[in-house]
Order: sequence, then structure tokens, then C-alpha cells
Amino acid sequence: MHTSGSVAAVDLGATSGRVIVGHVDHDGVRMEHVARFPNGPVPVWEGSRTALHWDALDLHRQVVSGLRDAFGRHPDTASIGIDSWAVDYGILRAGRITHEPYHYRDERNDAASRSLLRKVGKEALYRRNGLQHLPFNTLFQLNADLRDGLLERGDRILLMPDLFGYWLSGVQVAERTNASTTGLLDVGTGTWSEDLRWSLGLPAGLLPDLGTPGDAVGGLLPSVVHAVGGGASTPITLVGSHDTASAVVAVPATDPDFAYISSGTWSLVGVELEAPVLTDAAREANCTNEGGVDGRVRFLKNVSGLWLLSESVRTWERDGSSIDLEALLASAAAVTAPVPVFDVADDVFTPPGDMPARIAAWCTEHGLSAPATPAEYVRSILESLATAYAETLDTLVAVTGKDIRQVHIVGGGSQNRLLCQLTADRTGLPVVAGPVEATALGNILVQARAIGAAGLGGASLEALRHVVARTIEPVRYEPSGMHSLAHSSRTRHRMSA
Repeated sequence: MHTSGSVAAVDLGATSGRVIVGHVDHDGVRMEHVARFPNGPVPVWEGSRTALHWDALDLHRQVVSGLRDAFGRHPDTASIGIDSWAVDYGILRAGRITHEPYHYRDERNDAASRSLLRKVGKEALYRRNGLQHLPFNTLFQLNADLRDGLLERGDRILLMPDLFGYWLSGVQVAERTNASTTGLLDVGTGTWSEDLRWSLGLPAGLLPDLGTPGDAVGGLLPSVVHAVGGGASTPITLVGSHDTASAVVAVPATDPDFAYISSGTWSLVGVELEAPVLTDAAREANCTNEGGVDGRVRFLKNVSGLWLLSESVRTWERDGSSIDLEALLASAAAVTAPVPVFDVADDVFTPPGDMPARIAAWCTEHGLSAPATPAEYVRSILESLATAYAETLDTLVAVTGKDIRQVHIVGGGSQNRLLCQLTADRTGLPVVAGPVEATALGNILVQARAIGAAGLGGASLEALRHVVARTIEPVRYEPSGMHSLAHSSRTRHRMSA
């Protein structure tokens, strides 16, 4: 047991990765960034089409380099935890990866999801796994692998954080919060669904044993110890390895009546529950029941996120413009003319590409005037996201009956002052923004609890959130009333509380 402790959080996002050393004591958490590196899809020609893959081997190299820096600065680092985006995985045979993992935005998933739904049925699938239908969910990707013969080469799959953990420790395990996003976990039992495995035709043994956040699953391999310059006795500790699960740990909520928006490439808009909701209303609203730390349920919807903005900026920069994002956001905040509000959930906005052109085409198709300047495009994107957030929260209240008194925005989007204010305006609820590094904070705190740092051994999730609340100073945004949708269902529920 450690009265204080330093732990290393490996936090891998869809656009970047980082290694952060967290120092936990009775005053809170200090975070020290020791490495940051880019990440993104790699287009590869596969004979008849361009496919999207992840460069997992380079990510592993970057992780090892970051851990070398971490141990160089803090040789006493007591634990390592890994989180990443969900659904994607590597295929192994006899412990060796067979090919670079596919990216969830690869086009192969659309046909694979349709064919599996014809076989299993959307209603039956929801009763088993409780997941929102997204064509890139792991079970649909596995269906594509079966069609293409890729599973004939493999005997095990590992989700991305579990794959990197295996390369560090030699231990193959599936952490439960991320396993819950695959569509293969039984939502009632929390174990792999043999019925679904059989329905898909997946070979026995393909899915690894399950582990729980807080489990120490193994120490570093001798080759890794040599590469990082230390850590011979440092364990890999399972955290909420789905990055949103870790982010929700770090929501600095002191009142249980909250909603969260984990805002980054995607926006995960949800509430925390004690048990899943599997009603027809939940399925028809396309809500998802994903696993959280300490057995909580993250009842949420995936909503498009700042991907729309980052792809737009990339397009303008490719066309030769020099973009200062802060100046662009200030210009967007100054826009007074009406801008179109578009459906951010439309599949046309999912693949990489010229996002402004797609927004303009969507507007034309729906009888709206397209934005005319980059500032108007940005304002349109943020107004559309805030509207989607408000509508999603109304859906969650209607389906669960849960009271929502304030909205916590965590992650990169919490820095976007215009988005936060528009969210407060559109929802009619106060918005509490921060922490920015919620995922890494949640990762660090679960590790700290596991090693007993700063008296956190056995601490509740609420106690961990109180540590966050005294560590950071979030920014509060009150609704201005100018654009508030204040939908009747949410308003009635708040008024009756």
C-alpha cells in the first residue's frame, strides 16, 4: 500500500496518444505529460479498394518510448494503465498479430452490419447486448472478417488497449468496460454471450478471459523492462480501458442528478445508472448500455463530435488556408446571422473527407442555405452539435425517467467555450466544463485506488470524483435563454423534483 504514488496512464485517442504520469496524494492529482504523438487512419490499397487501418506497431513503439521517458523521470512508477477508443481489435495467431487492425471508419462495416442484422434481428440483438446500433460495433467487424476469411488466420482477438497491454506484459485479457462495446457481451450476465458467438459462427477460444478495472494482470516482460529502463516489478493495472469509461470516472459531480458529455472526436452523451435499460423505447431511441467502472451502466448515445470541426479545418488547410483555431472560434462566436442546423448523425458525415462540402450538400438537399464563410461553417457545426446534445438528453430523460440538473462536459470539447455556452443555451441547463484530461484522470485514479495511494484503497466512485472536484477548477456556463430549447419532458422532470 502506498500513501502516495506515481502511476503511468497510457491514453490512446483516435487522433493522438499520450503517456501521462499521475502523482496522487492527499491534496489531489498532479499530471505530468511525458509523451504525446499523433494517431489516425492509414489508407492502404487492398486490390479493389482503399481500406483504413491503424498503425498499431508504431503506436506500440510510441507507447514504449513514452514509458521510457516516464521511468526515466520517475523510476518508482507503481503501475501502468491503458485506455483507448472502443470496438477495434487485433487478430492474433499463436500470439502474433496477423495484420494491422482495421479502422472503425472503414467502409466494409456497412454491408457486414446489414447482413448480420438480417440473420440475428435488431430486436433480438438488443435484448442480448443492449447496444446502440452502430455499423462499426465489433461484432459487425468480426462478421466482415468472417466474410473475408481473416478469422481463419487467427485464434484470438484483443481489443486495442488489451492488445497494447499484451505486448507489454504477455497477458491476454479483455477488460469489461471495453468488452461491453463489442456487442458480444451478455448485458444481463456481464459475460461473453455463447449464443451470439454461435450465431456469428465465431470459433471457440477467440475471445479472451474477462478482467475488471483494478485487476493487476501482469508485470512487464523482460524485453519491455530493458526497453523502458525500469519497471521490473511494475504491474499492468486494468482501468476503464474504454476511454469514455475512464472519462466518466473523472466527472467532478457532487450531485447524482447529472448528465455527462465526453466531448472529443466523438461526443458520448449519457447518464449513469445502476442497471441497464432494455425497453423497446430504449432500443427504438438507439440508446446504448455500456459498462462503467464499479459495475455502473453508462446509458448513452454516440453523437458525432469535434471530428466535424477537425475535418473541416484539415480541408481548409489542404486548400492552402492557414487556420488559427482560436481566431476562427472567436469569429464563429461573433456570427449574428442565422446559420443552418444540420443532422450531425447523418452517415454522410462519418468518413474522412471534405466536410464543408458535405455540409453544404446536406443543406442544399434539405432546402437550407449553406454557410458562406469558415466562421459560419464553424458556428453551424457547433450549433448543430449543441442541438443534438439537447435532443439526446431529452431522449435519455424520457427513456430512463432520470432527473438531470446539470450537464458536465469533459474532454477536449470542454475547452471550446462557444460549444459549452451553446450547449447550456440549447439544453436550458447549467454546463460544468472540465477536466480536459478526464480520460487520463480517470485512468490514474482507478490505478491509485488499486495500489492504495493516498488512502484511496477501497474508495467509492463518488470518493474518486470528489478528488477530481478538489483537483480542478471547472468553468460553469449558465443558459442565456436566447436559444434554449428547454424541451418539455426535461423541464417537467426538473420542475417536479
